[in-house]
Amino acid sequence: MMNQMLHLDINSQIGSCMPLAAMRIGTMIHNIEVNPGQGGKLVLAAGTCAKILKEPTSRYCLIKLPSGAEKMIDSRCRATIGMVSNPSHGALKLRKAGQSRWLGRRPVVRGVAMNPVDHPHGGGEGRSKSSGNHGRCSLTSWGKPCKSGYKTGPLKRRK
Repeated sequence: MMNQMLHLDINSQIGSCMPLAAMRIGTMIHNIEVNPGQGGKLVLAAGTCAKILKEPTSRYCLIKLPSGAEKMIDSRCRATIGMVSNPSHGALKLRKAGQSRWLGRRPVVRGVAMNPVDHPHGGGEGRSKSSGNHGRCSLTSWGKPCKSGYKTGPLKRRK
């Protein structure tokens, strides 16, 4: 029994990767698999971590994600103990537009500021809401509606 506890303590060091079944309640984890052997899919962003809420006695383990959502995950799935590093990543303040370009981010131009040939919202005299008539809903650059309850996913399967 003592030998087994010693084995658990060695494994529960920060940075250790093991199945959820081998972890205790309250352990902070990241890089969580959704399906066993698939590779880490959840909690990968800088400074994030999830928490184990229920003892993984059964097949599934309850985990609280950084969003606050609770998710049941297979106990055979692996996760890494600890928190993802660099928590100050989101607090970085860019000093000038060029710094954003250094990071490989291109400028974002509003559709209303474009010409009609470039975007469905473009054109008009002065600051027009959208090309011509004000009742037009928001569109993508390719003219497909992107708001107003427009269905974008696959069609609902019939029963």
